[in-house]
Amino acid sequence: MSLLNNVMDHSLDEGYAEAAARRDAEEGGLPRTLKAKLGLAAGLVLAALVVTVGAAQARISAPVVAKEREELISRIDAETATADTLESTVEKLRTEVGERQRAALRAHGGDQGELVALLAGATPVRGPGVQLVVDDAKDTESGGGGPRESSGFSDTGRVRDRDMQRVVNGLWESGAEAIAINGQRLTSLSAIRAAGDAILVDNRPLVPPYTVLAVGDGKKLSTAFQDSADGQYLHALQENFGIRTSISDQEDVRLPAAPSLIVRTAEPKAADAGKGNGQGAANTGKGTS
Repeated sequence: MSLLNNVMDHSLDEGYAEAAARRDAEEGGLPRTLKAKLGLAAGLVLAALVVTVGAAQARISAPVVAKEREELISRIDAETATADTLESTVEKLRTEVGERQRAALRAHGGDQGELVALLAGATPVRGPGVQLVVDDAKDTESGGGGPRESSGFSDTGRVRDRDMQRVVNGLWESGAEAIAINGQRLTSLSAIRAAGDAILVDNRPLVPPYTVLAVGDGKKLSTAFQDSADGQYLHALQENFGIRTSISDQEDVRLPAAPSLIVRTAEPKAADAGKGNGQGAANTGKGTS
């Protein structure tokens, strides 16, 4: 029993004990737990140093970034103000040019000055007429085939530029004296085009609903348009694709002048006197033999 007790109390040989003591002495004699604690403390100190340095750098660079941001905002505001000023100047110049063009048209139009001014859209117009409202279908995403989709239009319930072209041409043909769409005056040189899903009138985008005002004899103009081929086309769009339309007589319709005035005139070419005699003789059969 004493031998077993001795083995249990002294499990390591004395040589092992001496070797362990010698190793501890060579390593400084510090316990392992203390060394681990010192290593952890050193790691924490290093991490804190890194965080402190990063925070200091961020604090130093923050004013620089804020200053650059303020300078950028100031430049944007200045350029925006400059653009607004230039746009206002352009509008004033465009208005002045239009007024001078209208004055020149009235001065040199002679007996036909008022008619030419009306056809060219140089003056505002007021009188009886009709109001035609054309709007997209309620569900513009629904398709269903048909001629509009086969022509490349996937959205059959949306009003297209060619629809407005037919509406305007139908009103002109029905006797309209002046027409405007959403306040945009049309002339004989106006263009209705498309840019994506938007409809452009003289390069100015319009948004639905499209309110078309036409000056003329209200009842006759309304009846003539609805009975025309273009009026029937618009009715077919309403029946087949759900496009919403309404037309009504108006006692007082006011249309603005066209924003830009373009007037073109043609004069007969003078006959050439040298060739006229010979041609005249040949044409009349009175030439000499």
